[in-house]
Amino acid sequence: MPLVTVTTLNGKSREFKSSVLDGVHAALVASGVPETDRFQRVLELGPDDFRFDARYPDAGSPRDNNFVLIEILLSVGRSVKVKKKILADIIAHLSCSPGIDPENVMVCFKETTWENWSFAGGRQIHV
Repeated sequence: MPLVTVTTLNGKSREFKSSVLDGVHAALVASGVPETDRFQRVLELGPDDFRFDARYPDAGSPRDNNFVLIEILLSVGRSVKVKKKILADIIAHLSCSPGIDPENVMVCFKETTWENWSFAGGRQIHV
């Protein structure tokens, strides 16, 4: 069950946020996540609360106000190959819609073990 958090500067349209969330979800589904396994949130922060370097470490062009930070919390076990596919698919989707420059997309995978999930009712179904 991936948990997706997208952080962006405030003021983005509903369509922009939906396109980002849809693109990330499509990339996860293409890598084997069930279609109905969709748990996402958007954090919109002002410039005082969301700061990022325009070029660190090797951005090909400067990041701008369309910068999005995508954090994907998932269970351990996905290979580097699968993560690279997810990254490529996210970039492909977001480049198309909402048309984000790939240099404005940062993705961070976070992994946790199965016993750290309770999907509902306090039950740990994967233990």
